[in-house]
Amino acid sequence: MENNWSEAGNAAAGMDISADAADTYVRIGEMAKTFGVTLRALRFYEDKGLISPRREGATRLYSRRDRARLKLILLGRKVGFSLREVKQMIDLYDPKGSNVRQLKTALDKSEKQLARLHKQRDAIDEAISDLTDAISHVRRALAERQAVAGQ
Repeated sequence: MENNWSEAGNAAAGMDISADAADTYVRIGEMAKTFGVTLRALRFYEDKGLISPRREGATRLYSRRDRARLKLILLGRKVGFSLREVKQMIDLYDPKGSNVRQLKTALDKSEKQLARLHKQRDAIDEAISDLTDAISHVRRALAERQAVAGQ
């Protein structure tokens, strides 16, 4: 997961995600297929201001910027960020700046999310242990009752 975040961050940092100069565009169907999302999801992200495809009539055309932003959106959702948090981090990007503020915000939010995920994992581990114990108890009780019924 850390590698994915680095790759996505490097992809976004390595390209100007604020402008589409000399860009190649893809249609909505290709965008959806490439990223494994629905057309509805792409329209939803557009409605929320996370991506901004160019329009030619009714056709949506997605730029390199949109692709970089979608990659970050999907990564953020995968690790548990809300769309609001993802948008806050992405919107801090400044193609002409050092992006220190964006990086600090991303680091802060990521560290907090990592702590939440560790707590969730601990809770899941405890639930698995409790369920495993319960299953063992039920198996023993079932075996005892089947033995009594079989005598």
